[in-house]
Amino acid sequence: DICPMISIASRPSARLIANRFFAATTTRTMGTITEGVEFDTIAREWRCKWSADNDKKSLAEAQKLLNSVLDDVKKVDGVTGVQRIVCGGCLDFKVITSVSSDKFGAWDEAKFAPEEEFLGKLGAIDGISTVETQ
Repeated sequence: DICPMISIASRPSARLIANRFFAATTTRTMGTITEGVEFDTIAREWRCKWSADNDKKSLAEAQKLLNSVLDDVKKVDGVTGVQRIVCGGCLDFKVITSVSSDKFGAWDEAKFAPEEEFLGKLGAIDGISTVETQ
């Protein structure tokens, strides 16, 4: 099951800027969830918990792993951004890749590569737990 996060331009000014940008670069159709809630970007999240043990070594290793695949992720057709989010309080490490909604299906069909390799290596890091996707 896929439950992608959807990036929504909720402010009229943000929609206007986005619509002007996309109109100038490509023809895009906005999807609609419900009246007044449109989207043109879908995101995939990879996440895990890291341990503060051993001077936060698992976090450092997770970042090194992300650095090793980041160029490949950015090359996915339709990628509009990649964010890494770390929470020191709840020990979250998250990677959120935003993709144009018209390109997301192709990435899904490609099994979100390099997701499988990344998550396998992530889960093998000592101190990493609860490896998930959304």
